[in-house]
Amino acid sequence: MLIAVILTLAVGTYAFRLSGVVLRDRLALPDGVNRLLPMAAAALLAALAVTAALTEAGAFAGFARPSGVLVGAVLAWRRAPFIAVVVAAAATAALLRLLGVP
Repeated sequence: MLIAVILTLAVGTYAFRLSGVVLRDRLALPDGVNRLLPMAAAALLAALAVTAALTEAGAFAGFARPSGVLVGAVLAWRRAPFIAVVVAAAATAALLRLLGVP
C-alpha cells in the first residue's frame, strides 16, 4: 500500500511538472497575470518563512524564535556573511531560551 501511494505521488508530480513544459506555449495568460507571477513566488516564500518563524505545531512559537529570525534578517539586510547570519540567529534564540524566554 505504501509503495502504491509513493508511486502515485511520484507519477502525479512528474505529470504536473511536465504539463507546465508542454502547455507553456499553448496557454496564453493575460499581461497582468504575467506581471504578477514573479511577485507571487516571492510572496509565497515570504509567507512560508513567516509561518515557520512564528508558529510551532499550529500555535505561537514563543518570542525566542522570532527574535532570532529578526536578528538574522537584520544581519542579512546589512549584508553580513551567511555563516554570521545563521550563527547570530541561532545564538539569539538559544540565549533567550536559556534566559527562560519561551
